[in-house]
Amino acid sequence: MYAIVEMAGQQFKVAKDQKVYVHRLQAEEGKKVVFDNVLLLADGSNVTVGAPAIDGAAVEAKVVKHLRGDKVIVFKKKRRKGYRKKNGHRQSLTEIVIESIVAKGAKKTAKKEEPKKAAAKPKAEKAAPKKAAKADDLKKIEGIGPKIAETLVAAGISTFAELAKTDAAKIAEIIADVRGNHVTDTWPAQAKLAAEGKWDELKKWQDELDGGKA
Repeated sequence: MYAIVEMAGQQFKVAKDQKVYVHRLQAEEGKKVVFDNVLLLADGSNVTVGAPAIDGAAVEAKVVKHLRGDKVIVFKKKRRKGYRKKNGHRQSLTEIVIESIVAKGAKKTAKKEEPKKAAAKPKAEKAAPKKAAKADDLKKIEGIGPKIAETLVAAGISTFAELAKTDAAKIAEIIADVRGNHVTDTWPAQAKLAAEGKWDELKKWQDELDGGKA
């Protein structure tokens, strides 16, 4: 009597007391294993073919030992490219011996029940972070160039409203390292008009300014 059975991802033709080398199994040495994906059974002239597996059939085996197969050399080369690569590989195997072939009523190996994980406590919903105010184009203020605008944003002043609330002296202190002579006296007032959307009034005033100076 023999059977064709799938073991560790491979198909084998096995008979009682036969030794078989399969891909490494997780079972310990000396333990019994049962393979229930039997594809074909043959007992003399009686042949049973599964569709795809035979219900109730199984192959029982015992783990003899774990070992590694012979080294296989893998050599790759590309012509006229100077490419050469050589690797060695030894497959991890398990030696098993077939103890019996069960045609019907095979007991499937009981899967170890994984310890139930404690129900995860629902995480307290984090308060949605406040959306940062959308940055304004501070360069629309007469006297503010790209470098100054970048410096102000780095200091936490990114909107017209924030600039309007900042004292001119404080602004001058923030941009002290920016090269050039900058007069910040009108910037808060300009920013206030911009924040309020009074663009016509701001444009008219800026036409009278020179680099931010009145």
